[in-house]
Amino acid sequence: MSLNSLLSPLELGRYTLKHRVVMAPLTRMRAGDGNVPNVLAPEYYGQRASEGGLIISEATQVTPTGQGYPATPGIHSPDQITAWKKVTDAVHAKGGLIFLQLWHVGRSSHSSFQPGNVLPVAPSAIPITTEISLTPKWEKVAYETPHALTLEEIPGIIEAYCQGARNAMAAGFDGVEVHGANGYLLEQFLHDSSNKRTDKYGGSFENRARLLLEVTEAVTAIWGADRVGVRLSPFGTYNDVGDSDPVALYSYVLPELEKLDIAYVSIIEARGGGGMQIGVPQSVDQLRPFWKRPLILAGGFNSESADEAVREGRAEAIAFGRSFIANPDLPARFALHAPLNDYNRSTFYGGGAEGYVDYPALENVPG
Repeated sequence: MSLNSLLSPLELGRYTLKHRVVMAPLTRMRAGDGNVPNVLAPEYYGQRASEGGLIISEATQVTPTGQGYPATPGIHSPDQITAWKKVTDAVHAKGGLIFLQLWHVGRSSHSSFQPGNVLPVAPSAIPITTEISLTPKWEKVAYETPHALTLEEIPGIIEAYCQGARNAMAAGFDGVEVHGANGYLLEQFLHDSSNKRTDKYGGSFENRARLLLEVTEAVTAIWGADRVGVRLSPFGTYNDVGDSDPVALYSYVLPELEKLDIAYVSIIEARGGGGMQIGVPQSVDQLRPFWKRPLILAGGFNSESADEAVREGRAEAIAFGRSFIANPDLPARFALHAPLNDYNRSTFYGGGAEGYVDYPALENVPG
């Protein structure tokens, strides 16, 4: 089967991609002391870079208070910036592009991750009802009831994203993606299951979307709108989120983001299992009319279904996760219709080189 649509060029904001196979943001929990990307990170990302291809980095906390998992990298210290610069250099050496995903987990955290052991923050004092893992070995404890952010504290959250965006520029990234998905802070504000505020950040669609839009607008002032993307998961229920009317909510959010002229929106198509359970019947296609700029879709695609989605106009590009973990040369394998390596799920999170930089690439791949 021809993959002419998936492997065709794409204008994405400021950049021209040579193909539409995007590496999705993938949490790997391999950061070292101080949440600094480890010494293997440049090799890992460099292996997966391709000429004119786009990589979105693993989710990266913009502030120490934004961490919710062990050994995840940050972008708030000089050592982190230095380490990330080695990553961006490795990607650029292969002719690739890399955006940093800006992350704050909100209530999806624990006081043991917080400076001073304070409570995590959230739009409302509503705890997640599942459990959190405090170590890479997945020992679990109950989530705590978070601290509801005051109006006076919210500007500090926005500034944390801004400083993360500035630091990403200093580290040599080509752009940034605002993480507004998967039940983390910005989505906690968006969804009515986790946001019970009665002030200007709660209640109406306009109010619940306010923080996402304010963060995105502030980041575009630093980077330029054509080097900023936003990730959303309208129908996922991960981290105890979910909205009573997601189609109506996101039919408001998407046009508001479009007014900011950002480069793209990336939407996760929720799937059964894997922590991305479907809370309501999927209606991503219902949202497409509300977003006329480039759309990246993610969620269990293979090369054929990805090409079909692009060909039919459901998306302009497709983000691949597990396939990219196991196949560092994924775009080349697609172009050659070559078989894919199987991934080893047990090595996804934590650990060292195994399952990180030791997946084989094809030999004698042209170009």
